[in-house]
Amino acid sequence: MKRRTLLHAATAAALGTGAGGATLRAIAAPGGDARFLLVFLRGGYDAANVVVPVASPLYYELRPNIAIRRPGDGADAARPLDADWGLHPALAGSILPIYERREAAFVTFAGPADDVSRSHFETQDTIELGQSPGTARRYGSGFLNRLAGVLGAGEAIAFSEQLPLALRGEHAAANVALRGIGKPGVDARQSSIIGKMYAGTRLAGSVGEGFDARDAVMRELAEEMDSAGRGAATAKGFELEAQRIARLMRDKYTIGFVDVGGWDTHVGEGAASGTLASRIDELGRGLAALADGLGDRWRSTVVVVISEFGRTFAENGNRGTDHGHGSAYWVLGGSVRGGRIAGEQVRIDRATLFQNRDMPVLNDVRAIVGGLLARIYGLDASALATVFPGARPRDIGLV
Repeated sequence: MKRRTLLHAATAAALGTGAGGATLRAIAAPGGDARFLLVFLRGGYDAANVVVPVASPLYYELRPNIAIRRPGDGADAARPLDADWGLHPALAGSILPIYERREAAFVTFAGPADDVSRSHFETQDTIELGQSPGTARRYGSGFLNRLAGVLGAGEAIAFSEQLPLALRGEHAAANVALRGIGKPGVDARQSSIIGKMYAGTRLAGSVGEGFDARDAVMRELAEEMDSAGRGAATAKGFELEAQRIARLMRDKYTIGFVDVGGWDTHVGEGAASGTLASRIDELGRGLAALADGLGDRWRSTVVVVISEFGRTFAENGNRGTDHGHGSAYWVLGGSVRGGRIAGEQVRIDRATLFQNRDMPVLNDVRAIVGGLLARIYGLDASALATVFPGARPRDIGLV
């Protein structure tokens, strides 16, 4: 595979470099029907065993126990995506059909180019904040919150225990942990006590809005909770959670965030079966359920699946992988120009590994996501500079 850049012919240059930052065609009017959901795989998932570099002899040399077989080599083999890449067989029944419908693309060699710490928390913060490299971090301003502020309409929500960094900021955002929807972390009495604590302070309005948003979500899901039965909400895993996300984003919320943990596979990762395969299977089924649950909204929804980093290209002595650098992002949606591997690529051999151990980052997260958001919402250069200050967004034709 020769080094190449797969950019849409009409938008090959960096976005926002033209005079005035001309507004781009959007899949839906800003503040209208467009939905954006960020799925964060916390723990650094092993992208090379999911979007598999089947054309790289080095991959098979460095992973004698955990490599995914080349396409055509039995039922446990990778499913072909193109001549160079294959998909983990656990996704054959969920994500592969979406890819074949050209509603899913993969951006390989992706990640935060400026963060090489290999620290879970450091790199997660880098991505979620989306701030200019080399500047002092402002932990009260995440890029999704800034996006919501730029759009000036619609509602944002995190499907998580706590409001993530990506959604912290001046724009009001709700959060609710759907896995424990039947057991709210703060009951009505505690809400009242907390409200009185902040009464008369500058935070009183934000606290009240947060509780109001949580209560609204609880009311919207009350009917489903009653029919599902006691305890069912926490037993169904990500697939059930995704169905609930679809319902809320179909009917109300336009910007969403959900994180899925358990991807730190240092020991016993497995290949076509095992720890990683089980988690990938659940994730894939959940995303397929999300697509189905959104119905007609799927056409105006874009889902981006990311992780803080990839894993080492070589397996370790425990038949697992360690913290790496470059990863593979997933982009799904009814208007996605899918059925392909997108972004800048390079042949994978010893000479191109980052620090002789990891996949390199050729597609910076702020550039790729910035270019994607420009297409989704028709954002101009000024708006993009607010969402991702100091970045040079790139449109690689994902929508």
